[in-house]
Amino acid sequence: MIKRLLGRGYDELRPVALVPRYYQHGDGSCFVKFGETHVICAATIEERVPIFLRNTKTGWVSAEYGMLPCSCQERTDREAAKGKQFGRTLEIQRLIGRSLRSVIDLSILGERQIKIDCDVIQADGGTRTASITGAFVAMYLACQKLLKNKSIISNPIKEHVVAISCGIVNGEPLLDLDYGEDSTAEVDSNFIMSTNNIIEIQACGEKRPFIESEFFDLLKYAKKGKEELITKQKQALGL
Repeated sequence: MIKRLLGRGYDELRPVALVPRYYQHGDGSCFVKFGETHVICAATIEERVPIFLRNTKTGWVSAEYGMLPCSCQERTDREAAKGKQFGRTLEIQRLIGRSLRSVIDLSILGERQIKIDCDVIQADGGTRTASITGAFVAMYLACQKLLKNKSIISNPIKEHVVAISCGIVNGEPLLDLDYGEDSTAEVDSNFIMSTNNIIEIQACGEKRPFIESEFFDLLKYAKKGKEELITKQKQALGL
């Protein structure tokens, strides 16, 4: 039997908090906590789109992601100080962007862009999943501002989107891994899911291959986590 921190069950999330309108400035923001992983997500509306979308009457959503120097046990240098972003950072911010774009009707936005910033202030596993879950709240608030200002005529958001990690540790499937579990996992996965659909699955055998039945165990846990996270999002947004 695996003993999880806080006495969590195998299919139980860490304590989750979503605090909307965390920033005084910006067009939408959310402070998100998955246990000891803490991320600030902010949305900014720009009345322009990337060059490849000019004159298309279509909007865009993009994301930037970063970990602050003391977010981990050992200080890490700011990537800006080194003059480049690393592969992991690029991969995660692209994941956040395409996850959000999958649940928004970009044609309703018109030729404007919503930029999402996700800054990890404390990391204990699952920073990308917390970022996506909080970024949706920030994006939703930005869209509400556009509606309030009559810049758009209808809500472009079609579904909620959340993300959650799952893994197999010592032969047992677990939901929402903290760093200690993630670093020893035999199988590691991230599920990005909308209200009714799967958006993306990242899964790999870190220490061994895994079989189909194990994958479906992880999927079952991910679906349970999805429902709980969407409930949290709705509560934060007053829906």
